[in-house]
Amino acid sequence: MRIALYQPDIPQNTGAILRLAACLSVGVDVIEPCGFVWSDRRLRRAGMDYLDQASVVRHQSWSQFQSNAPNRLILLTTRADTVYTEFQFTDSDTLIVGRESAGAPPEVHDAMDARLHIPMHPQARSLNVALALSMVLGEAIRQTNL
Repeated sequence: MRIALYQPDIPQNTGAILRLAACLSVGVDVIEPCGFVWSDRRLRRAGMDYLDQASVVRHQSWSQFQSNAPNRLILLTTRADTVYTEFQFTDSDTLIVGRESAGAPPEVHDAMDARLHIPMHPQARSLNVALALSMVLGEAIRQTNL
């Protein structure tokens, strides 16, 4: 199982996700450009000493990522019909989150094998990407016994 971050723009979220991935032995793909410098102190502060333990592959573009992505691609989005707890995960899935500021563009949505959402209060717009990813990753790991 892998995580993919599409053009992340908040270093603290990226650091928290890299820490999560390191702790759970899940690989991470970062699809650039990022909205921050990779060496940003906020990234390091959120990721702490776990950043060096995270298995990260950085891709210079969406097309470069797609050409190297053999796994089933699963997008977490508020614009999905399928609830993440009703989806059957496999151990080779890649869970993708979009930019914190804008989500994922149409070409990313169109390339997905599945799109999932987390049920929320009707007045809520979205969850923090790190929190959403941790919820869905937890369910995926539960289902696949990784």
